[in-house]
Amino acid sequence: MQGSLPPEAQEKLEELQDLQETAQQVSAQKQQAESTLSESKTALETLDDVDEDATMYREVGELLVETEYGEAREQLEDRVESLEVRVEQLDKQEGRVQEQFESLQSELQQMLQGGAGGPGGPGGMGGPGAGGA
Repeated sequence: MQGSLPPEAQEKLEELQDLQETAQQVSAQKQQAESTLSESKTALETLDDVDEDATMYREVGELLVETEYGEAREQLEDRVESLEVRVEQLDKQEGRVQEQFESLQSELQQMLQGGAGGPGGPGGMGGPGAGGA
């Protein structure tokens, strides 16, 4: 393990690992949302080729329920819109997590290369209980 690291460096390393896990989760959520968005856009485009009087069904859990063309289009449009917002939010969150990761990584490298400024470090940042708001 990292038993030879100073406590401040050990804490930064654990924060880095947490951020890496968060980044992976955000990335997975974004990929899922993008996939669902793509499927919804394809379904919406397919509706353009369907006669408005055609009998249509939508999936509700394990069932197929009859629906009207206008209702189906409206639901798909709403879904596409909300998924676009979700993907945009996740993209921004992914960027923020990446920035935090790079900043923390830089701090850790400086700490390990330049040595920690003694017990407590400069300003006492990152001490026990930090981030536990």
